[in-house]
Amino acid sequence: MRDNRRSFLKRGGVAGITVAGVTILPACRSESGETSTPDERWQTDPKWQEVKYGAWRGPGVPIGAGPMDGVLLKDYAPRSSVVTDETFVPKASYPVVDVHVHHYPARAQGKSAEVTLAEWVKTQDEVGIQTSVVLTGATGSDFDRLLKMYLEPYPDRFQLYCGLEVTDIGKPDYPDRVVVELERCYRNGARGVGEITDKGYGLTRDSDLPPGERLHHDDPRLGGVWNMCAELNLPVNIHIADHLSAWEPPDVFQERTPVFQQFNQAGEDALSYEGLLAILPRLLEKHPKTTFIACHLANQGNDLARLGRLLHQYPNLNLDISARDYEIGRTPRAAATFLTKYADRVLFGTDMGMEKTMYQSWWRLLETADEYMVGRVWWPYYGLELSGTVLESLYVRNAKRILNWENV
Repeated sequence: MRDNRRSFLKRGGVAGITVAGVTILPACRSESGETSTPDERWQTDPKWQEVKYGAWRGPGVPIGAGPMDGVLLKDYAPRSSVVTDETFVPKASYPVVDVHVHHYPARAQGKSAEVTLAEWVKTQDEVGIQTSVVLTGATGSDFDRLLKMYLEPYPDRFQLYCGLEVTDIGKPDYPDRVVVELERCYRNGARGVGEITDKGYGLTRDSDLPPGERLHHDDPRLGGVWNMCAELNLPVNIHIADHLSAWEPPDVFQERTPVFQQFNQAGEDALSYEGLLAILPRLLEKHPKTTFIACHLANQGNDLARLGRLLHQYPNLNLDISARDYEIGRTPRAAATFLTKYADRVLFGTDMGMEKTMYQSWWRLLETADEYMVGRVWWPYYGLELSGTVLESLYVRNAKRILNWENV
């Protein structure tokens, strides 16, 4: 796609300034000397028309100027005229384990974290959440403090995962230190590790480190800690890469809305999307006894066939669907087929806060056949209408088995 964009700019004779791999286009002067904006050239470019209109090749009506020409993309919020079923699902059909939440009470405004936590538990009761797994990413005293905050008042409602020690990763004793801290967190109450994230700069997210010194999931320095996770039966929630669009330039072809542009890293000195995805099979191959949960559908929800091949090849790989409502919602038939085929390998997670309506939107998406639901990106969603057997596995049965819980 990038080659197509560059060739189009070349064909159009457009001179631009490239910043971080993104071409910023100025106004253009035609052969007649009249000034035009680049979008007028896009209107007649075959590649632009193909991306925008598909095989229809156009809107089917004459294109004319009007007041919407001044509407900013970030403000565009079309109100649909579609009249269709709207099913309200107040509570999930089965008890639910949410395997992907964070320390949201810390973000509370105007009230204490403890009060916010109590309100969150009440919301979970109302929508059918039985247990939530808090991916703290914390170690040391920070992790110990969170253990006390969550487990003293609600010992049966939360499980906490710790993070990894990532200070002084270049020192010779680092591989030993990271294992020692993991064992300490485990003794204090950690029941897993996560969310361990690498979006291209390594686990420390330090862009100043030279590429050869960055700590990625498959780094030999982490071999001991992954082996210890297997020995202690601690599942590991890993976040590798991000949505593919984060590596595509933020231009007219960008798939996601400007809301997500903060995650864009096109042209940055970080691993590419494919470079990051290549880490996962290497990690799984090196540590077959360690249970890994690749969150956000392993950031490959846009290509479920490819993701299925990974699951088929590596039995120690599992997935969560957190924050990928837009992937399964825009391809409901393929997603339902995938979740049915791999019903024993996928877990439910949200990663989207504490709002009651958020949970209920998930139930509507997974349990009903509703159409053209408003989504978070700008893609309409379509309900998957999963079977009871698949829903129960997704919501709770897989958690009991994969997370090594005797009682959930």
